Amino acid sequence: MPTPPDAILAAGVELGGTKCVCVLGTGPQDLRAEVRLETRGPAETLADITRVLAGWYSQHGFRALGIASFGPADLDRHSASYGSLTLTPKCGWDSVAVLPALSSLAVPVGFDTDVNAAALAEGLWGGARGLHSFAYLTVGTGIGVVTVISGHSVHGLGHSEAGHMLIPRLAGDSWPGHCPFHGDCAEGLASGPAIRARTGLEPAELTADHPAWNTVAHTLGWLCHNLVLSVVPERLLVGGGVIAGQPQLLPRVRGALLASLGGYAHAARIAHAPEQFLSAPALGERAGRLGAIALAQQAFTRQAPRRAS
Repeated sequence: MPTPPDAILAAGVELGGTKCVCVLGTGPQDLRAEVRLETRGPAETLADITRVLAGWYSQHGFRALGIASFGPADLDRHSASYGSLTLTPKCGWDSVAVLPALSSLAVPVGFDTDVNAAALAEGLWGGARGLHSFAYLTVGTGIGVVTVISGHSVHGLGHSEAGHMLIPRLAGDSWPGHCPFHGDCAEGLASGPAIRARTGLEPAELTADHPAWNTVAHTLGWLCHNLVLSVVPERLLVGGGVIAGQPQLLPRVRGALLASLGGYAHAARIAHAPEQFLSAPALGERAGRLGAIALAQQAFTRQAPRRAS
């Protein structure tokens, strides 16, 4: 597929807790370079990224940069700590100013969380292409939830933490949950670490009929219920390592969602095509790095009028 005429050459950084992926390109059909780095301490990691970006900028002259970082992060553009991590579980990274450290090049820079960026990529090139609104859920080490409206992830005081919603418990389940803040919130019941804490096994090691999946499907179904009735998305994309490793789980989450809605509000429309409404993301593990490219393109577009004046 040829490169769109209005696509700009951009650099993207997917900064993850264990690895970092730097990419150069215009979109999924035009990724010209990729470098993978180990996420070490902040100083070493950010210096490694800077060297990669400086080399690309010198050689290719890319026009914008996008940074998709693990979080939590400060996304308030009016905040003095915008572009910094906040209290993160990644040891040694609390309050690290990621955006200032990577903004030395003379290009517009976009910054967001890795989950938000992945959702933007799904809207541009993946499972939500052409939709006005959708929600993106990733179920893995945690549960990340993003709402995208008109091509922009929804921000307010910060980024969404809907994965920590409290939901009705499955009848008879008294396990206290694994979240250190809320115990039995959605993440405390259905994330990978929660499943491991409950069963003593990795999620991928559990058989498809293991009783732990009853709680996971129930929890995710009710989390989707809350999203359907609050942000009214046109589609729900549900992915992440837990979902990808258990193909039987997504149909069970659909069933739990429809049961929880009980025929109310939008239930009939969802029931007409449940596989279309609640589906897997299309970009897989590429979503984060492509999301960084999407952030760069957004940043370039935001600054275009100012640059042209």
